[in-house]
Amino acid sequence: MSAFAAESTIVLVHGAWADGSCWDKVILPLRNVGLRVACAQIPLTSLTQDIAALELLLERTHGSVILVGHAYAGAVIAGPEDDRIKSLVYIAALAPTEAETVGDVFYRAKAHRQAPQLQPDAHGLIWMPEGGFASAVAHEASPDQNAILEAVQRPISLKCIQERSPVPTWKAKPSWYLLAEEDRMIAPGTQRYMAERMGAKIRTHKVDHSPMHSQPDVVVRVILEAAQATLVG
Repeated sequence: MSAFAAESTIVLVHGAWADGSCWDKVILPLRNVGLRVACAQIPLTSLTQDIAALELLLERTHGSVILVGHAYAGAVIAGPEDDRIKSLVYIAALAPTEAETVGDVFYRAKAHRQAPQLQPDAHGLIWMPEGGFASAVAHEASPDQNAILEAVQRPISLKCIQERSPVPTWKAKPSWYLLAEEDRMIAPGTQRYMAERMGAKIRTHKVDHSPMHSQPDVVVRVILEAAQATLVG
């Protein structure tokens, strides 16, 4: 019998250049301990539209929920207002406060020397340049994994990082933050600044920007810590 409240669900939200399949190594370990799991497929078209897509998925869940966001999705999971959301988990994620943009926090620190040069195309879409996954997004993942990530990438709209954030729900709900010490996309110092500002429970690990690929057990442990604290029936 599960130790968690009935119908408790972990909702996983992907970041830029990705989709819900980025959580493939995290889903089953969570299900195996009695938790329901759903992956939001956000359009990456604007912060408002991405929050709306997450809210549509939440309508399909029952019982208590934990929202988990990677990278850009940290801004997205702080948007929905629902009493069933019991806590938030940030995986090397961006956490703007109200009236800040994702760009404000992403560009707060000097870029890592191996970080890719990001520029929007003529349609206002930002693609990951060739080699960017292997050099910075998931540099501890296997070459095969990075080849797949590059092949299936989805662009993020400039609107996502330029739109001002609403009042974030982390001001009212408990949060956990997996701080990636080896991150080359979001400076570890910026991660600590955001996590401390949130009052999050910080869990620091020597992982890259996308630990769900290279060290999924670390990701699962942080999520389960939040679940054990906020979803126990």
